[in-house]
Amino acid sequence: MSDLAWNPLLREQITWHWDNQLRARLDGLRDEEYFWEPAPGWNVRPRGTGTAPVQGGSGTMTIDFAFPEPDPPPFTTIAWRLGHVIVGVLAVRNATHFGGPPASYQSFDYAATADDALAQLDAAYSAWIAGVESLGESGLRRPSGPEEGEYAELPLATLVLHISRELIHHLSEVCLLRDLYGHLHRETETEI
Repeated sequence: MSDLAWNPLLREQITWHWDNQLRARLDGLRDEEYFWEPAPGWNVRPRGTGTAPVQGGSGTMTIDFAFPEPDPPPFTTIAWRLGHVIVGVLAVRNATHFGGPPASYQSFDYAATADDALAQLDAAYSAWIAGVESLGESGLRRPSGPEEGEYAELPLATLVLHISRELIHHLSEVCLLRDLYGHLHRETETEI
């Protein structure tokens, strides 16, 4: 087993999910779903309209936050969850580990439409997968680095596994919210 190539196996864990279970489920996401608030909580909103203690973002849209996060945490929308995945899960790591553009919750230009958010997601995901591939086998053994806080000394392979879990977790939540939206709005949409 010492000659086992781990890099393709680690990438396949998420690419299989992305290609076979996830990405097609996001096709056709409409703005109504993207911003839908089935319960009060956090969202991506036009600048100046948020009520959360922190509104991150550099453009016309901001994302709701608080530090520390309230207990229990607020409900988050599809837009918020996609913003979290695009920025906090992927773009920050792409910048830190693979030379991507600098990214943070405060500096990101959040999407004002579902189509733009999906384009941001696709770009961040593609950069992540290409970055992981560029690590080869030896790069997976490198320490994750100080940007990863308490996980700094753990190998990058640990971070790759963590990001896969984050993507599966949060994007599955997005799919579930799409299912809920579809079931609750089925009658309304057939009347239009």
